[in-house]
This record gives sequence, C-alpha cells and structure tokens, in this order.
Amino acid sequence: MDGTEEDYTEQFNQLNWQFCTGKVGSMNVQKIVAAIETAAKRNGIVREDLYREMHSLYHATMEAISGVTRGQTQLGEILRTVGLRFAVVRGTPYRNAEEGEWIAVALYGTIGAPIKGLEHETIGLGINHI
Repeated sequence: MDGTEEDYTEQFNQLNWQFCTGKVGSMNVQKIVAAIETAAKRNGIVREDLYREMHSLYHATMEAISGVTRGQTQLGEILRTVGLRFAVVRGTPYRNAEEGEWIAVALYGTIGAPIKGLEHETIGLGINHI
C-alpha cells in the first residue's frame, strides 16, 4: 500500500471524511462484527444511539465479511479462522452533498484452517448508505 496513515488522514480531513482502522483475528463472525462496531463507535464514526448509523455499519460489515469468506459467512463451524486488518470510512463521496453519507468497511488479511501455514490472503469490501 502506498502512503502512510498520516497521508490518508490528511486526504480524509480535506474531504471532511472520518475513518478508523484496527485488527481482529477469530474463528467467530460475531467477534469480527463486534470489533469493527466497537472501533467505529469509539472513534466517532457512528453513534450507537442512532439506529440508521448502526444498521448501515452492520450491513457494510456483513458485505465485507461475505467477500472475505466467499459468500459462506461461517468460520469456526467449518474449521476456518481469519486474521484481518480493517478500515471503516464514512463520508460523502458524491459531488452533490444531497446524495448523503455513505459508510465503507474494508477487510484484508488471511483465512484458512486453524493451522499455521495453511492460510491464504483474502479481501472484502462493503459499502452502504446511511
């Protein structure tokens, strides 16, 4: 990846967008969702008391997980584990601000059997309107 987090911070600040990053590893989809939701709430990307924000984040997260798992959102039940880095971005991607805010969740890392060396790279992206 070209650039540093400081470069992205500067670009996102210029666009008036918000973002946060984090890491999660698990055999449990619920723990992945919880880690992403917790990071987004702690960093002020979404507000827990606003249903539409949490709902949008949930759908973007599940879409990204679906990409990581190639449509089969099971992990531990079928002996798969993931080690992922994630980013959550919230902003107004269209020239016309009336198009509203959108939220994106990007996941990148490894997936495979819970045995070191039997994993491969994976990536997923989910985008949803707020």
